[in-house]
Amino acid sequence: MSSILDPPIPAKVAKMKARVRWQHPTLVARHIDQTRLMVEDGHAETEEFSFLVIGDSGSGPHPDHHPQRRLAEQMVPHLQDCRFLLHTGDVVYQVGSREQYPDNFIKPYREWLVGGDQPDKIAYDQMLFRFPFLAVPGNHDYYNLPRLYSVLVQLSKPLRKLLGIDLNPNVGWHGSGVGDAYARAFLDYLQGIPADQLVDHLRTHYGAWNGDTQGLRYRPGVYTRLPNRYYTFRYGGIDFFALDSSTFNDPSLLAHQGGLDRRQWLQGQRQQVLEDRRLVEEAALHRNPKDTHAQEDLDDWQAKVEQYDEMLLDIDKQLNANPTAQIDTEQLLWLRDKLIASWQDPAARGRIVFFHHPPYVTESTKWNQGQTLAVRHHLRWVLDQVAAAVPNLADGTPPVNLVINGHAHCFEHLKTLDTGHADGHLDWIVCGGSGLSLRRQRSGGNTLCEPVSDLTGEASDELRPVAESQLFIGRIGKKPDYRRPYSFLRVDVKGGQEPKFVLTPHVSERFHRDWKDYALDPIYI
Repeated sequence: MSSILDPPIPAKVAKMKARVRWQHPTLVARHIDQTRLMVEDGHAETEEFSFLVIGDSGSGPHPDHHPQRRLAEQMVPHLQDCRFLLHTGDVVYQVGSREQYPDNFIKPYREWLVGGDQPDKIAYDQMLFRFPFLAVPGNHDYYNLPRLYSVLVQLSKPLRKLLGIDLNPNVGWHGSGVGDAYARAFLDYLQGIPADQLVDHLRTHYGAWNGDTQGLRYRPGVYTRLPNRYYTFRYGGIDFFALDSSTFNDPSLLAHQGGLDRRQWLQGQRQQVLEDRRLVEEAALHRNPKDTHAQEDLDDWQAKVEQYDEMLLDIDKQLNANPTAQIDTEQLLWLRDKLIASWQDPAARGRIVFFHHPPYVTESTKWNQGQTLAVRHHLRWVLDQVAAAVPNLADGTPPVNLVINGHAHCFEHLKTLDTGHADGHLDWIVCGGSGLSLRRQRSGGNTLCEPVSDLTGEASDELRPVAESQLFIGRIGKKPDYRRPYSFLRVDVKGGQEPKFVLTPHVSERFHRDWKDYALDPIYI
């Protein structure tokens, strides 16, 4: 029985549009750009600034430790001189339910919230941030929970807790409601505002951005909502583009590659994952609760069950590929047009794109997933379009300065090589090791390759290198000497017409039930 359901892309798009009253006549009449956010903290014009990045964090507490809270405590001192935090998605596990927000978000990040000294009194849909927390949705923020599965989990929970084998600690009665919990927690949920109050709401919380165009005002401690599931904002002359990659990650359009051989390989992989999942559940049943590593073993088994379920979901999407599958073309065209406009605006001196699914990564379970390749394909198309439209990019200058992702439970810095496209010679950051159990780097090395014929051509045995991993921080070692280096990132943006970026990974490493906190050498971009 499946433990998670990923709604189809058209359902995600339609539901989210309804929640923000996308292109409602009242908003159109007021010239409101429903993707424009304006951070009003009094410092948005300052060229030199710093911000934090985390991702895949919403795991909540473990019985004897709390990686998510540990990182939050290490980030608190940075709030004094950092301006905002970017979250790369998967805000709460396992299925983005409102039930998990109190323990998996509000309590761990209480210093970010107004009233955070009494976190039990904060409702997930009434959060007000004193420090800007700018998120994008991840796949887990969209998942639904099969009704029968949730009933079975709840009915068996007392017995599993008694036996100490709870492999589903973050599963309750509800799923995300196709992202409804995330929307109520973070977005300007206009659907919930009575019609006779809508104009007053818009007058209060939206203001002039450029000429007649209006955007949503993000005022720390006053009103801290995001305008949409994807959006853009400018800070210190840097244009940030926040995307919802869960609506352009469907691998169906690429599933034809490899033909029958590829399909048979996928079927074999599916059977192997099912068997591996069965062995994990069997090992949990026979665990020795008196073992000094019993709790960490259980944590690892819980993470493996989640990992296998996600791998099965990706494989099933490829095996059941729909040749007429729809992707979120509207968002991709929006990104193309906004990037072109940014290059045409002399006030914009740099561009950062952040979203959940990484187009390039060497983490062992994500590097060659169908969703990874699909996102790479679609983002590559956008950047190629931008490069063709902007004369300043004719010399091969990358269309953006930096791409930041999550999804893979690690920290990684990669550089693309000559890909034959506009995504070459770029820096890519994966920041997804901020709470949930970490994963290893693939055994195949630091170099990522793809067929010379490109992702949209015929299959080829000839490969070309397209990216090199510069730094990977994930789980290492063998039992009982596992090292678990959880991480967050600090980015310092320098002034000047051509901005420089200093990226400092910060690590809280758990080893033999002890913690060690340290910063790694800076990465200069």
